Amino acid sequence: MKSIKTIFLGVFTIISINGAFGQQMPQYSQYLRNQFMINPGSAGIYNFTDITLSGRMQWVGFENAPITSYASFTKVIGKEKVIYNPSLRTGSGPVKNPDIKTGKFKQAIGGQLVTDQYGAFSKLNLSGTYAIHIPMSKSVNLSFGAKLGYNNNSFNRNKAVALNQGTDQVYQEFTNTNLNRNLINIGSGLYLYSNKFFLGLSAENLTKDMIAFGSGVINFDTKIHTNITGGYKLKLNSNLTLTPSFLVQYMSPSPMSTAVSMQLEFKEWLWCGLSYRNKDAVIGMLGMNISNRFKLGYSYDFSVSRFNSVASGGHELVLGIMLR
Repeated sequence: MKSIKTIFLGVFTIISINGAFGQQMPQYSQYLRNQFMINPGSAGIYNFTDITLSGRMQWVGFENAPITSYASFTKVIGKEKVIYNPSLRTGSGPVKNPDIKTGKFKQAIGGQLVTDQYGAFSKLNLSGTYAIHIPMSKSVNLSFGAKLGYNNNSFNRNKAVALNQGTDQVYQEFTNTNLNRNLINIGSGLYLYSNKFFLGLSAENLTKDMIAFGSGVINFDTKIHTNITGGYKLKLNSNLTLTPSFLVQYMSPSPMSTAVSMQLEFKEWLWCGLSYRNKDAVIGMLGMNISNRFKLGYSYDFSVSRFNSVASGGHELVLGIMLR
């Protein structure tokens, strides 16, 4: 089994080096719970400071598999009337999701700190976001968000593996060169939303590697990533709501990635879900609003790709903090 893992690791490193592997941007199984990570236009849909902390381990059991962690925040500019005390809840019972505010013009800011490690590569991203929300009607808003970020991409030669190290020219160039490339990343997004539905379009790495600096002679070949999301909340009865949603991601020349999800909520308090990422994973999710301030979510990815013979799946844990 160890030799099989070594072969997979070698292939994983080789395709990463050559730019054929599609994970230039991290994957998020719980995109429905924090769409700010894939669309800057969603910053400020809630009228409070929304802080999210998350850790994700992909392909557990596979050596040097992707590990992602992030911290993000969004905040509406200006003061909003507080209608209750936001101190930590000590009683029991359902804690409903906060309302999405529409019908008024508003502005929001946000920020992200993301670390992503995959194979011999690691990435650090720090970005800031500004978004404006324009009312289309009393119940529907259209927002536009722009993101400016700094990316540090590095290569660790000690983690690099190749099947034929002596004859692989790309492997030799990478392992003989200190690679540490810094990029300026610009992203943008449109987000149409109400309390019942959402539809988003966003793009990352719009400048690709136009603005780059650092050591190393080999280009990381940064690609533009496009995301399309949508979902609709269905009220089944007084206690249950069902939200079908989708996420489409595209990065040329890689194949299009699609995910479809179903999320069931009980009293807008407890939730569970099931998602399918095309040719990659079946994902189970659950979570709850712990209090008026904290929410917690967990998901498990069961791989349906060729990696399921050497890896046991993936875990993602998300903690949300709502400061009202």
